[in-house]
Amino acid sequence: MASRWRRARVALWTGLPFAVPGAVMATGQAPLGWWWATLAGFGALLWLLPAGAAPRALAGRMFAAGCGYFALALGWIVHPFMVEPLVHGWMAPFGLAAMAGGMALFWALAGGLAGWLALTGRTQPMALAVALVGAEALRGWLFGGFPWALAGHVWIGTPVAQLSSVTSRRGLGLVTVAPPAGVGLAVRPRPRLALGAGAAAVLAGVWLWGATREAAPLPEPQIALNLRLVQVNAPQHLKWHPDYRWGFFDRHLDLTAAPPDPGTPPPDLVIWSETSVPFLLENPGAGLRMIAAAGGGAHVALGIQRLEDGGYFNSIALLDPEGMAAQIYDKHHLVPFGEYVPLAEALLGRGYAGFASQMLEGYSAGPGPVVQDWGPFGTVLPTICYESIFARHHRVSPRADWILQVTNDAWFGNWAGPRQHLAQARLRAIETGLPLVRVANTGISAVIDARGGIQASLGLNVAGVVDAPLPGALPAPIYARAGDGPMLALLALLAAGLGLNARRRRARRAEG
Repeated sequence: MASRWRRARVALWTGLPFAVPGAVMATGQAPLGWWWATLAGFGALLWLLPAGAAPRALAGRMFAAGCGYFALALGWIVHPFMVEPLVHGWMAPFGLAAMAGGMALFWALAGGLAGWLALTGRTQPMALAVALVGAEALRGWLFGGFPWALAGHVWIGTPVAQLSSVTSRRGLGLVTVAPPAGVGLAVRPRPRLALGAGAAAVLAGVWLWGATREAAPLPEPQIALNLRLVQVNAPQHLKWHPDYRWGFFDRHLDLTAAPPDPGTPPPDLVIWSETSVPFLLENPGAGLRMIAAAGGGAHVALGIQRLEDGGYFNSIALLDPEGMAAQIYDKHHLVPFGEYVPLAEALLGRGYAGFASQMLEGYSAGPGPVVQDWGPFGTVLPTICYESIFARHHRVSPRADWILQVTNDAWFGNWAGPRQHLAQARLRAIETGLPLVRVANTGISAVIDARGGIQASLGLNVAGVVDAPLPGALPAPIYARAGDGPMLALLALLAAGLGLNARRRRARRAEG
């Protein structure tokens, strides 16, 4: 037992120097947005890593760096446990440790692959950069995927983010880690200033190109649509409380019926957030009639729960002015352990709810992403909460006129979580070239244009409305048409080139 504790202490002290630059890298994520710290942190990590380390040793050090990165970047994961702190609060540190450690395994995989590709210290920095972006691609798919806090997300809100219209987040990831790796190559084993300057020039060029793209005039709206986004600000610990839930419903009604500001046209479409009503679609009582009356002739789209064939669904319903459901969308990418327990239904049958599900049986998944025809409001790609972090769910055919996201970010706390979620929604708009309308229970609700710019918004923990027109759409950018294939092929080619180069050098040394 004593030897185990001794090994644990040694591992902790060995990993700590690498966890620190990992944590520094995380400050580039929203809300801080210190992209320069991410670049500096990765550069420091490359400097600390032993040149020519064996794959196993490099994997262990990258695991430590990943733990530091994800512990800070995903710190908001503790907030769901604090909604009922006396019941679930004890789980918070274990949840954060499990999340950070689980995500850090992908960094460890990148370290092991880089050690195998490089073989020597000379190309190790670039091999690590390529492997890290490749590991992030895997993280977006494996076990359903969790592409949150990707390295390239640090550029959201800067001109560099416009590169995602061509390469999506893979290109942003390379632009994040390749310049520090290029500098690392420039100083190992001897200084080569041209290579370091070239790495900086690539980043500067992308920044200039993105700024030029941002400065171009926005397209005129193809659909004349006046929107009202209703943000009711229901704290999660009170949202379903019997003493408060109908009060929040009344607040929804009041905000919906409130007259617009002078000079602002009345809304054609009113949108409420995820799971915004305290009743099922199939058993609304007078609820839908009250919503229609508050809408005053406008359509209302709202997040609602419904029951069909014995399964509960987290849904969006578009209500016509009479309160009838004209369209229904069911969330298809559910949150593991939040809205369902993986494999529970297959192995144990129904009756096992996720952490965030109001329904005791958890939610069933809808059929998949779908573009819906909302008549005079154009074609819409509806998404609910977690689905917005997956770029692949937004590349659907036929192409929509705009994207709708309803969410309840009250689960994510009041600082990093909601802002990181908003940042990823902005990235989806850039990738697709489509305006995105985001309605959140506690914020941040926003109308986002086709280049990811925020045209109108309402901040965190504020009850109110956003009245704004729907922005225009751009022609489908390269990523929307080509997808991830070209960037994944480029990563594979880079990895193959690094591996072949390292083996040739090793063979030449053996011959000499």
